[in-house]
Amino acid sequence: MKSLRVGVFGLLGSGNVGNDGSLEAVLGYLRAEHPDAVVDALCGGPEAVAARYGIPATRLNWYRGEYRTASRAGAIAAKGLGKLVDVVRTAAWARRHDVVIVPGTGVLETTLPLRPWGFPYSLFLLCATGRLFGARVALVSVGAARIGNRPTRTLTRWSTRLAAYRSYRDATSRDAMRAMGVDTARDEVYADLVFALPAPPASEPPGPVPSPPGVVCVGVMDFHGSNDERARAEEIHRRYLDGTTRFVRALVEDGRPVRLLTGDELDRPVVDAILDAVDSPLVTAAEAASLADLMKETAAADTVVATRYHNLVCALKVGTPTLALSYSAKSDTLMAEMGLGEYCHPAREVDADRLLEQFRELERRSAELRRTLSERNLVVARRVEDQFTALTAALFPAADHTHTPREAP
Repeated sequence: MKSLRVGVFGLLGSGNVGNDGSLEAVLGYLRAEHPDAVVDALCGGPEAVAARYGIPATRLNWYRGEYRTASRAGAIAAKGLGKLVDVVRTAAWARRHDVVIVPGTGVLETTLPLRPWGFPYSLFLLCATGRLFGARVALVSVGAARIGNRPTRTLTRWSTRLAAYRSYRDATSRDAMRAMGVDTARDEVYADLVFALPAPPASEPPGPVPSPPGVVCVGVMDFHGSNDERARAEEIHRRYLDGTTRFVRALVEDGRPVRLLTGDELDRPVVDAILDAVDSPLVTAAEAASLADLMKETAAADTVVATRYHNLVCALKVGTPTLALSYSAKSDTLMAEMGLGEYCHPAREVDADRLLEQFRELERRSAELRRTLSERNLVVARRVEDQFTALTAALFPAADHTHTPREAP
């Protein structure tokens, strides 16, 4: 019997650990449930994906400077030529596959600055050529949001319509696609794929003997607002950085050790700015190269305050009480689903005094919230398993389903 040819597609291996964690979850599913499948990737960082995950990988875009701003005539011409070359490259790659999986991440949203002819165009090419050449494209537990920019909205809407399978990581995402004119009647909501990854044990809650306050993990982000806020980007970034820095300084004044976390290589300048501004041995930066590293950091913390969505996922998954510096509805939705909806603070208007009040309230309820997270994590883990079961039924109907069930994460 001929082996199924399965491709994975996205901005994978490009320095964002959340994207790579979603890929890792899907590869774990394929290796457990469909070990005979031949898997490769079309992605942003093929060298990193091939080295880390041991699968062949091809660069997503012909032009290597695709995600750098083009100002010179030569760069503009090369980027334009790349758009035409990518039509052929994407079509040739798609037609070699039976199934292509887009693993999670916010591929249908513009909560961060994004040009229509960047990834939205690449995703449209995949879905269109997949439909043309018979490759079943699956958008699996993806995030979505209402899109204001008309070209980006049009490309995203058509990509979604052309996909053979769609599911979302939360109901807010499905509602957003419905509002943009996509028929979502057959689309299901499951959970973020990262919840399928194994987690280290959560740190033990404090016992009856008082112990000194432990580490606070503060996850930071190179945050400049959404795609629709480009005119205010620097103002938004300055307010976010100033408020976060003042919060970290207040923690240090209380004698709390602070561990700064990132979720993308782009976040490093924010870490450096806070280290320079606070200048205390109590503040250190973690070198987290993967979601597994982030989970270890957050599991060892007393409390987490974080901005990036997958920093939140990691902290919640290991059961650590968490406060979200929220920049989009996806963070609010996730926190509410995990029982911590009241512990959200706007990333665009960080008020260090108010944030400190919320933080102290979170810590006062730490034991109660750890129990809540333990219960919610069991529910979420089952929803991810349901997603993989549904994916097998939708994309691998001829596969032998007599396998040994995977252990719950």
